[in-house]
Amino acid sequence: MLSSKMWHRDSQYLAFITFFFTCATACLHVRFTQQPLTKRQDTPLLALTPEENTLVEAISNRTISEWSYYYTHGAHLAGQNLTMAEWTADRWRDSGWNSSIISYEVFLKNPVNKSLSLTYSNGSIYQPSLEEAVLDQDETTSYPNRIPTFHGYSASGSETAEFVYIGRGQQSDFARLIELGVPLEGKIAITKYGGPFRGLKVKNAQENGMVGVIMFTDTSDDGDITEANGYAAYPDGPARNPSAVQRGSVQFLSTYPGDPTTPGYPSKEGSPRADSSSVLPRIPSIPISYADAIPILATLDGYGIPGPEVNRTGWVGALNVSYSTGPAPGTTISMTNLMEDTYTPIWNSIGIINGTVADETIVIGNHRDAWIIGGAADPNSGTAIIVELAKAFGSLLSQGWRPKRNIVLASWDGEEQGLLGSTEFVEEYIPWLSQTAVSYLNIDIGASGPWPYIEATPELHTVATDVMKKISWMDTNRTMYDVWLEYTDGYIGVLGSGSDYAAFLHRGIGSIDMGAGGSATEPIYHYHSNFDSYHWMSTFGDPGFLAHKSMAQYLSLLTYNLASSDSIQFDLGNYATALENYYDDLLSTINSTSQTLDTTPLRSAIDEFSTGATEVQALEKQAVTANDPELLTLVNHKYRDFQRGFVSQGGLPNREFYRHLIFAPGIDTGYAATTYPGITEALQAGNTSLAAEFVRKTADAILVAANIIKT
Repeated sequence: MLSSKMWHRDSQYLAFITFFFTCATACLHVRFTQQPLTKRQDTPLLALTPEENTLVEAISNRTISEWSYYYTHGAHLAGQNLTMAEWTADRWRDSGWNSSIISYEVFLKNPVNKSLSLTYSNGSIYQPSLEEAVLDQDETTSYPNRIPTFHGYSASGSETAEFVYIGRGQQSDFARLIELGVPLEGKIAITKYGGPFRGLKVKNAQENGMVGVIMFTDTSDDGDITEANGYAAYPDGPARNPSAVQRGSVQFLSTYPGDPTTPGYPSKEGSPRADSSSVLPRIPSIPISYADAIPILATLDGYGIPGPEVNRTGWVGALNVSYSTGPAPGTTISMTNLMEDTYTPIWNSIGIINGTVADETIVIGNHRDAWIIGGAADPNSGTAIIVELAKAFGSLLSQGWRPKRNIVLASWDGEEQGLLGSTEFVEEYIPWLSQTAVSYLNIDIGASGPWPYIEATPELHTVATDVMKKISWMDTNRTMYDVWLEYTDGYIGVLGSGSDYAAFLHRGIGSIDMGAGGSATEPIYHYHSNFDSYHWMSTFGDPGFLAHKSMAQYLSLLTYNLASSDSIQFDLGNYATALENYYDDLLSTINSTSQTLDTTPLRSAIDEFSTGATEVQALEKQAVTANDPELLTLVNHKYRDFQRGFVSQGGLPNREFYRHLIFAPGIDTGYAATTYPGITEALQAGNTSLAAEFVRKTADAILVAANIIKT
């Protein structure tokens, strides 16, 4: 049985875990820069049932490529492509699903214009390009309606000031800068991507008195595949194109996602609008390429504190500069950013297959919107996969098959801006979801390379890995399980935030997120860049679309098993083990501080849940052996409902959206998860009384879950 315990402690494994926590969660799904960890092994491919075989055989890499081509050849920013939403629903309807469009009226900020210039102390000026190169080989990079580089929800503003390099922009980076005496007030920040969610970099800069933020992607993120190591840049080779720019939202996601003007309720025409200042920045920000960043960073060489002396994780990158803090006296940046505020419709495509058990539902989702015309990996590898999944289930429907549980398929709009479509849907339909939802299955970047990975709530770990043993990975003689194990050493990530599972998870609906990415030796995936295109995908990312095919087969079989088995295939024993492991981590956190905290109530609650998990699994076995439908329904409803207990005590301090008291996105990460977050973050803030309060609340939440599964 797999659990979230980090059993292996060698340095390579710990490096992987650190990177996984930092970067793996979310729409981000950045490449993992480690080599595969486990020696190759060969697990026999498990036999398929006739219905599973129908699903697997119905999935074609050829048609997936066709779906991908469609989605990657038209602009589809949030709220700007109703035709694509309708086309998606039509494809599902063609496959026998009941399909419709659900719309919401959301607040967005769209780019109007921007400028950036660097004025040296001698009066000369450097003018960055701010846009990505047009490539003859990659047709969508030249489309006249291509989308400019920008940050979603960025503030409008014009500033001229000296500037300071702030590393990755974490709170701890700022604490170090203050300790070193680096002036921040009134300065413009330049920061590298990585570490916290980009919106929190802006938030931290704003809270330290800075007046603007410039962000760039450093080639230190690229593993071995760099021009410095002799690889040609895209489109001529697998290295990063020097002009590539990462777009993205700067909403403060660790406070709450969704429409920032309707926290906790759906955004419909006429909905009351709340103040959004707690989750949107007041200072402008602009993303740039590393080619544009080098002259700016080089200006700081010899000024302030040299990068190595700052002595902060992730501070020094791989560019030919010193990563000094600055500022450089008399050298200034002038930046202007103009955004247009608007309220606009967004459109979720929804498909439904009704099951024979009306009060049990499996939801599958992927977002459709992208920052660029392409989006071949993010999100449209996942979109092509769920369209193919719908087609595969259509093959079963044509044979008269019907699932036990309802299956709901969703193509969300507005994810990139701030998980808008999925959050508004959950806020509108939470009464029904609370009564029926069993699991939410998310696929965002379905394929940007050949190595599969998953993050999931612990009850899903066993079924998720068992299904891998039924998939022939990329048409080889190796199972998906073996390839996954080689890549991750059996590690399953903890869910934080940053993709569409967030609203489901924090309403007590267990979730899984999945995808396939690259290692340190695979071609660079140009995240949120014009170069995340069909040409890049078909040439470098997944030639032949075989990773897409395998991920489609995997998601289809996982859906089938969860929707069709007599007993819901949850492993609550593994959840109990995870709670134990998180508790051990909490004790380590306590021991790393000078604080004293009584965790006895939490320890007792975990024991109570562990006992209940053992008992309910025994009851499940009894129900299956006796073929007792009433007893099986009782067990299944306990499985469906138990996780609601973890969200029963209200939200985290000052971010009430996040109600799950077992895990939540870190307050200064935005993406990566913190376990027992109410307790852990109170301890990290030095607030022992708040930590004690959340020991009680977390224990009560676990006891509610334990009472739900009690037999």
